[in-house]
Amino acid sequence: MTVLAVVTLAVWLLAFLVPSGQYDRDRSGAPVEGTYHRVDSGQSFVDRLNDLFLAPVNGLYGIQDEKTSLVAPDNVGALYGSAGVFLFVLAIGAFITVVFATGALDRGIGRLAHRLRERGALLIAGVMAVFSVLGTVEGFAEETLGFYGLIVPLMLALGYDRMTAVGVIILGAGVGVLCSTVNPFATGVASSAAGISLGNGIVLRFVMWFVLTGVTVAYVIRYAKRVRKEPGRSLSGFLPGDREQSATEAEEVPELTRLHKAVLVATALVFAFMIFSVVPWSSALTGKADARPYGFELGWSFPQLAALFLCAAVVVGLVARMEEQRLSSTIIQGAADFVSPALVILLARGVTTIMNNSKITDTVLHSIEGVVKGTSSGLFAVIVFLVNLPLAFLIPSTSGHATLAMPILAPLADFAGVSRAVVVTAWQAASGWMNLWVPTTAVTIGGVALAKVGYDRYLRFVWPLLAALAVLVCGFLALGAALT
Repeated sequence: MTVLAVVTLAVWLLAFLVPSGQYDRDRSGAPVEGTYHRVDSGQSFVDRLNDLFLAPVNGLYGIQDEKTSLVAPDNVGALYGSAGVFLFVLAIGAFITVVFATGALDRGIGRLAHRLRERGALLIAGVMAVFSVLGTVEGFAEETLGFYGLIVPLMLALGYDRMTAVGVIILGAGVGVLCSTVNPFATGVASSAAGISLGNGIVLRFVMWFVLTGVTVAYVIRYAKRVRKEPGRSLSGFLPGDREQSATEAEEVPELTRLHKAVLVATALVFAFMIFSVVPWSSALTGKADARPYGFELGWSFPQLAALFLCAAVVVGLVARMEEQRLSSTIIQGAADFVSPALVILLARGVTTIMNNSKITDTVLHSIEGVVKGTSSGLFAVIVFLVNLPLAFLIPSTSGHATLAMPILAPLADFAGVSRAVVVTAWQAASGWMNLWVPTTAVTIGGVALAKVGYDRYLRFVWPLLAALAVLVCGFLALGAALT
């Protein structure tokens, strides 16, 4: 939030120096390539000061005037702010918090880990697969910090080291987020900012998730087997007592109750229905972007999804037999816990309102157009990936990064003749790749601290995988761009 506050002020100041201009628009409102021309913003200093003052408000519920294209809270026109995404984030926060409050997810993962405790490779693959699935569908990241107390002792008991546990947790969930299929905090926010459906591009993202998850799991298992065979090759080393634990003595997690099983089933059904509701099935199955929707397609977006997760939070609470007061307070607490990422979204959107009102958005877009003009579609997709790497370092919040970058990047796809879904995939891959190692994320720094592993040693462990993932991502992006 501090970074975005600084960015807001910096963009406001730069708007005095960057020349204003605009593209001609087609019927859908998309810029027409080659039509950029300079215009006068028509703003006085007082107008610009008012835009700075109202930036967060406009970022939430600013309305874009149909004639002037200016954004203000009391205009008449289309919603420019991110109120829909803001409420969606709060709703899914309430749902996730209720699920965790039942204890079902924690215990389910704990039971899986304990059941496979004597089959090391299968345990690593199983836990990483679960974390990756959670990462790809709901952005499971910070929640992993609660599992170090379980996974670290288990890995040590099986003859592995602490670095193996770090790899299982950080890389398992991280690769899922990197290849988000319907993750609302990455794919959802970016798709909304790009003006496309959450389900657009899901086939490419699913194949990418499957392959990259397999590569990551294989990488961690390979390291774990090497350490078990030759402990001296451990990158993290062993603390006193680490090698004295036994898998048979690992603390057993209580059995799943019928209520826990019911909650897990209900949670799986909710996410399955979410995927079904947003996927453009006719386009996905026929390969034609303009295919007529099937009768069973719902075509849901953020308003419906927000309502879905609010209702689902209540249903899961009732299934878990929560008392009315506890359920109500848990839903409120869950929404409150997710106010921070929700505020990041509106702050980032506020930056784009300043750029829009000062008419410099198209100028920035025109400058980038000059860089990518004439490149092949595959190279264009790779450039989008590379451009977003430094942005992801500065703004580790996926939601804030998406809201800030996508209004500029999405129209570039139109110029390059590439689906906007490919740009969304390239953006989220860059964000996810960076968040596997950058020290500005609580998931990475907090994880190595909890596992008592040096950050420098973690970097030594992860860099070969990062290189492999970057190459694979670029390959998938080039393929996706070529196919669209």
